[in-house]
Amino acid sequence: MTEKKNGKRFNLLEPDFQKLVQQVKTDIRQAQIRASVRVNSELIHLYWRMGEHIAEELALHAWGDGFLKSLSRELIREFPDMKGLSYTNLRYIKQWHDFYVDASICQQVVGKLGEAFFEVPWGHHLYILSKCKEADKAAFYLQKTVENGWSRSMLLNFIDSGLYDRQGRAVTNFKSRLTATEGDLAQEITKDPYCFDFLTLTERYREKELEDALTKNITRFLLELGQGFAYVGRQIELNVGGDVIKPDLLFYHLRLRCYVVIELKVTKFDPSFVGQLGTYVAAVNHQLRHETDAETLGLLVCKSKNDVLAQYALESTKVPIGISEYELAKVYPKAGESSLPSVEAIEQEIRRLDTEQR
Repeated sequence: MTEKKNGKRFNLLEPDFQKLVQQVKTDIRQAQIRASVRVNSELIHLYWRMGEHIAEELALHAWGDGFLKSLSRELIREFPDMKGLSYTNLRYIKQWHDFYVDASICQQVVGKLGEAFFEVPWGHHLYILSKCKEADKAAFYLQKTVENGWSRSMLLNFIDSGLYDRQGRAVTNFKSRLTATEGDLAQEITKDPYCFDFLTLTERYREKELEDALTKNITRFLLELGQGFAYVGRQIELNVGGDVIKPDLLFYHLRLRCYVVIELKVTKFDPSFVGQLGTYVAAVNHQLRHETDAETLGLLVCKSKNDVLAQYALESTKVPIGISEYELAKVYPKAGESSLPSVEAIEQEIRRLDTEQR
C-alpha cells in the first residue's frame, strides 16, 4: 500500500515510517498513563484532606454518626455527578485517614513512600485497609503495589496467599556466602512456602509432572517468583566432563544480575539435595555465567523440610543456596483411582446396618 508524500509515493510498510508510528503510539500511551496517575493522585490527595477535615471536626464537636450522613447528602447535592461521596465511602475515608495518621504508621508508610502513597488507586487502599491491621504489613503491600504496578486482583491474590508472611523466609546461607548487600537482596527474592495454587495435580505426582505444570503456567509461576525473574529454560543440558546434567529450571534475575537455578523435589528435604543443586550451580557458573554476572544462586523447592536439618546442610557448602517448601491448592486422585468406597466397604456397611436394625 502506498500514499503520496510531498508529491512522491511511499510505502506505508516502510520500516522508518512504521518505527515513527510505534514511537508516537508509545508516547500517547505514556501520556495517558501519566494523566491517569495525576488524576488518581489528585483524588487520593483530596480524600486525605477530607479525612483531615472530618477528623478535626469530630475531635472538636464529638458529633455522632449523623454528621457523616448529613455531609454526604450535602456533597452529593452540590456534586451530583461525582463518585465517592456516599456515606459509606466517607466512612472509609475517615477510617483510612485515622489508620495512617497515627504517628508511627505515618512515618513507616506515608513518610517512606512519599508521593507514591497517593498514586496507589483508592480500591487498592481499601483492600489493604480491610486486610492489614499492622503498619508493617500495610507498608509492605503498598510498597509492592508501587514497585510492581499490581492490579487490584493481583494485590488481593497476594494478600490472600500471605505474601507478607512468606517473603524472604527461605532457609538460606546467602548472608554468609555473599556480600552483605547481595545477601540481603538475594534473601528478599525468596519465599517460604511458594504457593502454587494455580496448579492441579494428581496424587503421588512426580517431579516431572510438577515441572511440566509449572512451565505450562510459566506466567503465573513468574508472578509467584516475584519481580525480576526472567525465564531462561528447562532441563538445559550442561556437559560436565562428558557427563550431561540437566537442572530443572533456569532463570536470570534482572535486579541481582545473576542466574538462579531452581531444583524441584516432590518429597521431604534430604541433605543430599544440596550437593546435587550445588553441582548444577557450579556448572552454570563455569559454562553460562558471564564475567559481569554476579554469582549464581541455587533455590531448592521441596514438598516439606526440617528447618534445622536444612540449615546444617547449608553450612556444609560454599554455594549460595536457599531452601523452601511449596504448597498446592488442590490435589486430585490419579486417573482410575476412585474416591468412592470399595465394594467390600459397601458390603460391610450394609451388614452393620442390618445388625443394628435387628
